[in-house]
Amino acid sequence: MTTHHPIAIVGAGLGGLTLARVLHVHGVETAVYDLDASPAARTQGGMLDIHEGSGQVALRAAGLYEKFRALVHEGGEAMRILDKDAVVRMDEADGGDGGRPEIDRGDLRDLLLGSLPEGTVRWGARVTGARPLGGGRHQVALADGSVFTTDLLVGADGAWSRIRPLVSDAEPAYTGVSFVEADLRDADVRHPVGAEVVGGGSLFALGAGRGFLAHRETDGSLHVYAAVEAPEEWLDGIDLTDAEAAKAYVLDHFTGWDKSLRALVADADGPLIPRRIHALPVGHHWQRVPGVTLLGDAAHLMSPFAGEGANLALLDGAELGLALTAHPGDTEAALAAYEDKMFPRSERSADESARNGVLLFRADAPQGLVDAFAAWR
Repeated sequence: MTTHHPIAIVGAGLGGLTLARVLHVHGVETAVYDLDASPAARTQGGMLDIHEGSGQVALRAAGLYEKFRALVHEGGEAMRILDKDAVVRMDEADGGDGGRPEIDRGDLRDLLLGSLPEGTVRWGARVTGARPLGGGRHQVALADGSVFTTDLLVGADGAWSRIRPLVSDAEPAYTGVSFVEADLRDADVRHPVGAEVVGGGSLFALGAGRGFLAHRETDGSLHVYAAVEAPEEWLDGIDLTDAEAAKAYVLDHFTGWDKSLRALVADADGPLIPRRIHALPVGHHWQRVPGVTLLGDAAHLMSPFAGEGANLALLDGAELGLALTAHPGDTEAALAAYEDKMFPRSERSADESARNGVLLFRADAPQGLVDAFAAWR
């Protein structure tokens, strides 16, 4: 017998979980399917700054704002901008009154998961495809050969969404920037050089076409992104089986940079992790398709250079949940109301992210970022 769900969410990331939580608060239960074997199957990434006008709005709608505040990384809003010679071009302390408090992504996801009834998330459920059945209903196929049907299907399954093809032919494209991630654990004791150069919050150390982006995490470690403007195949040259060779490959693109900055990769603990940065077209949208919609990266994948991706996913989830509760019995009206707000909002953020990607690594970097912060202040 085929399982049927009134509302099914594919993807237990921040956006999908926020949608499930907001609906739960309003007495509406959902089924969430995720390909990970368990909540602990993989690390969740580094720190997130949660914005007043988006992520924090979503957490209030989810009834989790106070619990979120208790998990904030005190001092995490501090920020430094350096040039390739480690000359400090801007250094701002966290005064405790900023609008973008930092939280560990894993802590935020755990907060959302813990707010849902047990069994809401079906783990180890990899979606392989979906097809319409008519009347807004859909059938979803899983890798284990099983299927389920749903009256409302929400694709919250990230960059390479299996649900997106139901509404759009768009696919993410490489942005021209690649990251290599590194971690320095117990930084104050084991990596004092890196700890000092990063400071208590975030670091942008920038030069033409490359840079180090880093932040301090709540466990005292440093999470580092070595960013390089490069062809898409550049990362294919990294031998990930040889840590020292991999470090040398990355640092070859930072010849002449200050030793304290190079140490952020040279002294890394554990393996390096390659990341190609992809994005959907700015302004990605679709015509209303009955019974299905997208949120988060599935809807509007963008580069990370505006810090909006996670915040938009949270807000998407909250606003979709509120729209559904505001239009009981009329799913199409709810989806139309949600998409009418989501499309222009995500377009603005995607455009900002793309422009910031150019600004960060332009020929006179870090001057563009310094000027941008001066104008913002």
